[in-house]
Amino acid sequence: MPSALITGVTGQDGSYLAELLLEKGYEVHGLTRSVEKVAVSNIAHLQRRVLLHGAHSKNDLENIVSAIKPNEIYHLAGQSHVHRSFEVPEETTQSIALSTLWLLEIIRQKSAETKLFHAASSEIFGRAASSPQDENTPMVPVNPYGCAKAFAGQMAAIYREKHGLFTVNGILFNHESPRRGENFVTRKICRAVARIKKGAQKELLLGDTSAKRDWGHAKDYVRGMWMSLQHETGEDYVFATGVWHSVQDVIEIAFKTADLDWTKHVKQDPALLRPGEKNYLLGDASKARRVLGWAPEISFEEMIREMTQAELSTSQRPT
Repeated sequence: MPSALITGVTGQDGSYLAELLLEKGYEVHGLTRSVEKVAVSNIAHLQRRVLLHGAHSKNDLENIVSAIKPNEIYHLAGQSHVHRSFEVPEETTQSIALSTLWLLEIIRQKSAETKLFHAASSEIFGRAASSPQDENTPMVPVNPYGCAKAFAGQMAAIYREKHGLFTVNGILFNHESPRRGENFVTRKICRAVARIKKGAQKELLLGDTSAKRDWGHAKDYVRGMWMSLQHETGEDYVFATGVWHSVQDVIEIAFKTADLDWTKHVKQDPALLRPGEKNYLLGDASKARRVLGWAPEISFEEMIREMTQAELSTSQRPT
């Protein structure tokens, strides 16, 4: 039975990846800061099938990896919100850049046969000079989150080249699901639609609804993570749909799913506008398609409908 360790197992990606690996017969270990609080997380339904470990330091991480010596490690943990990274740059850097370096050193010293998947981000490209972006596009990050991811990805590549470790940087473009954090705009919209439908909210305030993203479904992206570690060599891959959609597209699909007229409920809030933020990123996943045989299977429309329906099924009427 192959074994895998997932850092950030309680997050959107970690929970879907745990499900995928269990289906494939893995012994799955998950890393979380607080084992006691997992009951309210995305993996509550997997508690008896995922072996959870609490870690607060490099020493904790070293002890866990040394004891398990997993075949694969999927490093997904870290502060994941771009705008929050400006508020907590030190926390962002430590949780992303430093934690990745710790993990690389631990693998090198204690478990050199372990394969590592590092979840990189399209934010490493920042204001890219060319579009779409692929594995060879220069990194020009424009926020602390992107800088931390760029550092982590470069270190993973260095340890692959200099120490012979099997490392993969999966450069993930935006990906969503019903398990997406509530502070992300897609989840915010779908949640608001459900609340409006049930009378708990009257309007939705947003910033620039023309903003565009390359949005895919988290289930497709975690499948790519697993496929990348099954290849004979560790390499870097972009995972993206290669298609732009706007925030306005999310709005229209979500409101239509709930049989609501978005024009009666959506208003622009000038306080939410972010001047100069026009670095719309678009991914070129040709290498992942060619080398791994990976391709997204869930459409943007299906994803937003699923997210909205999930909110409609759980949202409560006002008391």
